[in-house]
Amino acid sequence: MGSDSISRKWGQTPIQNLTTSSTSETIPMAQQTTPTPTYTAASTKTPKARFLDAYEKELATTRRLLNEMPADKSDFRPHERSNTAFALGWTFVVEANLLRKGLKREEVLGGGFGTPPNSWEAVLAEFDKTRDEVLALLRDSSNPNLDGSVNFFTGPKQMGKYSLEDFAWYMLFDHIHHRGQLSVYVRMAGGKVPSIYGPSADEPWN
Repeated sequence: MGSDSISRKWGQTPIQNLTTSSTSETIPMAQQTTPTPTYTAASTKTPKARFLDAYEKELATTRRLLNEMPADKSDFRPHERSNTAFALGWTFVVEANLLRKGLKREEVLGGGFGTPPNSWEAVLAEFDKTRDEVLALLRDSSNPNLDGSVNFFTGPKQMGKYSLEDFAWYMLFDHIHHRGQLSVYVRMAGGKVPSIYGPSADEPWN
């Protein structure tokens, strides 16, 4: 995905032109996305451990889907206003890098969104690299409650503060959203759609 596509994704304008939300309070996640799904019945798990369970499971599913996208059709887009499959694949990498920076308590928007590589295979390699970096941070026993905050987009030309835990789930939910888009691309490009949250035509449960 080119940097222009990523910028359109977040509605980004130069950071100096962004305004800060008038409140210093963190933004409740209930105002941003659907409620956090339950991935474990172990209520004694820490917020970090619960998120790790979800992140590891969801990214394994995404990797299976990425494997099914024909590399020679990574420039496929279903409509002229849609991003390409390549762009969606790169979005996963960008969002993993944002999450990695948040977990390391770095400025998540510092350094921009990075430059995409030149091939689909290289996108997959970057996906694996950034996924493994995030998983390593989540497996670290420090900061089990995901304490801290992250400054990120809250609306057009506006920045605000998220709790680190909310930001982590925000990145994962958006990842899942784009995976849903990519599953349609895979089918239209001739690939096989694996089971995601249930059986698919290509992977039935029977």
